[in-house]
Amino acid sequence: MPPNLKLNAVAFISPQNHPILIRTFSKQDDHAIKYHYIAHTSLDVIEERVAAAGKAADCYLGLLFSMEDVAVYGYITPLKVKIVIALPLSDMVVRDTEIITIFKALHMAYYSSIANPFLKLSYSGEGSSEQAALLAVGSPKWKNFKRRVDEISWLVGQPSNP
Repeated sequence: MPPNLKLNAVAFISPQNHPILIRTFSKQDDHAIKYHYIAHTSLDVIEERVAAAGKAADCYLGLLFSMEDVAVYGYITPLKVKIVIALPLSDMVVRDTEIITIFKALHMAYYSSIANPFLKLSYSGEGSSEQAALLAVGSPKWKNFKRRVDEISWLVGQPSNP
């Protein structure tokens, strides 16, 4: 990976378009609301791309849009969980293979957390769908998932070995 590639934010969004996890990696907390906005605005673009591609759609949706100083990329899992990442805009070329690798790592981190048979989801019974149970990512039981997302972000920011 190029040494300047860095994740600004990662968002996991349920099939019902509820945020599962929005994690920011910028040093300033005042940018957190900006990345929530970016995650929500990317949903419209994702829906358009999925509808246009039909059933033969690829999981990787490519560059969704660029805004101010951020490039936003999208990915949709086979179970319709959407993953959105925000990268800082720069003059360097970002190859799709690098972005796809990041998405696959994030997808596997999510899948590993969901597939854990010992993870008891905090489900209050108020939600009408099964995905409502996934919205409890803020609980301490999900710390391994958050840690994996943080590790992936840290690894992306590391310089590559020649």
